[in-house]
Amino acid sequence: MLMEARSKPMNLTDDITPRLLPLALKMFNSHGKTFFIWIGPVPAIMITNPEQIKEVFNKVYDFEKAAAFPLFRLLAGGLASYKGDKWANHRRIINPAFHLEKIKNMVPAFYHCCSEVVCQWERLVTDKESPCEVDVWPWLVNLTADVISHTAFGSSYKEGQRIFQLQGELAELIAQAFKKSYIPGLRFYPTKSNRRMKAIDREIDIILRSIVSKREKAREAGEAANDDLLGILLESSSEESQRYGMSVEEVMKECKLFYFAGQETTSVLLVWTMVLLSHHQDWQARAREEVRQVLGSNSKPDLDSLSNLKVMTMIFNEVLRLYPPVAQLKRAVNKEMKLGELTLPAGVQVYIPTALVHRDPELWGDDAAEFKPERFRDGLSKATKNQVSFFPFGWGPRICIGQSFALLEAKMAMALILQRFSFELSPSYVHAPQTVMTTRPQFGAHLILHKL
Repeated sequence: MLMEARSKPMNLTDDITPRLLPLALKMFNSHGKTFFIWIGPVPAIMITNPEQIKEVFNKVYDFEKAAAFPLFRLLAGGLASYKGDKWANHRRIINPAFHLEKIKNMVPAFYHCCSEVVCQWERLVTDKESPCEVDVWPWLVNLTADVISHTAFGSSYKEGQRIFQLQGELAELIAQAFKKSYIPGLRFYPTKSNRRMKAIDREIDIILRSIVSKREKAREAGEAANDDLLGILLESSSEESQRYGMSVEEVMKECKLFYFAGQETTSVLLVWTMVLLSHHQDWQARAREEVRQVLGSNSKPDLDSLSNLKVMTMIFNEVLRLYPPVAQLKRAVNKEMKLGELTLPAGVQVYIPTALVHRDPELWGDDAAEFKPERFRDGLSKATKNQVSFFPFGWGPRICIGQSFALLEAKMAMALILQRFSFELSPSYVHAPQTVMTTRPQFGAHLILHKL
């Protein structure tokens, strides 16, 4: 069903859930908002009721993170995969790295990386002496990877770039393996792709171990700065080591997670923002006017000015509502649990279809499928009527730890782009959102850039 849904593109105004979650949508329309289903040999229940969703997100020890496809751990292990006390301890250690004061120190790196891309786009347009067609998707992927390389590894960012290249290749191989996951035990066979995945994982580990080792030696000698994510992580880990501790292997897993989650989330937010603003020129103009009023035409954005971009915040929230980075979330029930009026036996998995909830007319109104950033004019609580109906970064204690980082980086990128360019959809653009771990454009994002 998923392959059939992805076999043809769609109109920009169409509901994307048939491409992202075709089975869930079919069951939703046939059986109502809460339904039971077998996913292979695993019993599952899908919920869309905000009160039930709130309970699942809040009770992190009762509704634990469900096991993912085993190979996904090569990309996103660490905090994202831990449960119970281990998750709580690691969250406590990592939290300081994402405090606003720490992120404030990373804003210059955001500016440097975003400015480089914008300057390269300016050269492309200038060389052609006319508006220029650009597939912005690979540019945005590389931009967000560059930001993570600088902010995670600081002076070691070149090694960080190599890790990104390897993880990009690894993600493609894992996506291919996932399509064949119906063949039991296939991942254990010494196929060409399996051997390559193991080789990539080994090379990433070698690079990360070298970076961590050099940083630890520099810290011991009093030479290392702690203003990048790795430095903050090592500093926090050292301070907490008496009670919790974090081994080198665990630090490396968190670094891999920084790469995957940080790069993926921001790149998909940026690409769908540019696509939707290309289609909705009125909102592109409003966002540009706000940038000019708050920042001026050439000024260098800082944390305070980025925080004052209210129209941009509304636009991002609406993009995240319509194109959530992760189309659905799942949790595992390890003992018999009550969920509202439901009694769930041990072994059941709870699926929360983010893309369906975000477009539910009963929660969002008859215009739920439309791009209307003004619905967020008075903030999230007013837009959601204080319900758990908007959770692009998750919700509750396990909400994405890097949410503020991702949104500030995206604001920096869009502010610089809007200062220098207007953009529209190219005739060659094909609208085809798909889930490859995150909600990506299957055929890229071909836009026409106009220099301002």
